[in-house]
Amino acid sequence: MSKGKPSQSIAPDLSRVHVVLVNTSHPGNIGATARALKNMGIPNLRLVDPRDYPSDVAMWRAVSATDVLERAKVFPTLVEAVADCSMVIGASARSRRMPWPMLSPRQCARHVLEEIQRATAEDSGQIALVFGREDTGLTNDELQQCHYHVQIPANEDYSSLNLAAAVMVVCYEVRVAMLEHAGETRLGADAPMYDPASEDEYWDVPKADGHQMELFYEHLEKALVAMDFHDPENPRLLMPRMRRLFGRIRPDSMEINILRGVLTYVEEHVRRANAGDLPDADNTGNKTPKDTK
Repeated sequence: MSKGKPSQSIAPDLSRVHVVLVNTSHPGNIGATARALKNMGIPNLRLVDPRDYPSDVAMWRAVSATDVLERAKVFPTLVEAVADCSMVIGASARSRRMPWPMLSPRQCARHVLEEIQRATAEDSGQIALVFGREDTGLTNDELQQCHYHVQIPANEDYSSLNLAAAVMVVCYEVRVAMLEHAGETRLGADAPMYDPASEDEYWDVPKADGHQMELFYEHLEKALVAMDFHDPENPRLLMPRMRRLFGRIRPDSMEINILRGVLTYVEEHVRRANAGDLPDADNTGNKTPKDTK
């Protein structure tokens, strides 16, 4: 089991990150984006010239993230929306004629974290993640206001993502990068993330030892013989394959106890069936005693 928790770094301050939606046409996408931001712990939403906002539809789609909408700021232009930002990254679904620094969502997240650290140390600067219109994305002029472009590697046959889904992909990568930077290894409050390299720290019960496994294999073979599934006079490779199977799984001691309990039940069921103590089932599924068939 774990000998102690590794030291952790301070989690980056995601309050410096602002998601900016440009000229969004459907208010439902604004609400869904607010929900995505709250899911990922990013509190700030900026809207550039939304076509229908404020909107009851946006509030309804936000569900329990209405506080994100209540804090949202509306700007007439992208220039004004990112005026206080030291790093601006724009989402682009297609390549442009003029080359521009292009990032994957994971690379984007690393750049965001580095900029948060720099901005926090200097106590200046905000970071903007900019997403364009549902149908046409960002214009070339808007993309040229960005330091980097981020492109989600979607299926080339259908690369257009829903706006809120695209926001979620990028913000998820930012959150994962933040958690990894902080040395966080948990999925929520009580669920440690599985890592085969440190399985003993993850697992709740010790692995079964060699003695327990040998007793299990003996019990398994005995039960298989009782079921007429295994012929010890003509064993083929059944038991070696079963050993390989459970060796690959590496069950813990509790799992072995459960399996042996199942085997005991099977043995008892076979014994009673052989003694005529169990009813049979007819074709309708009704239980029928053997002597009435």
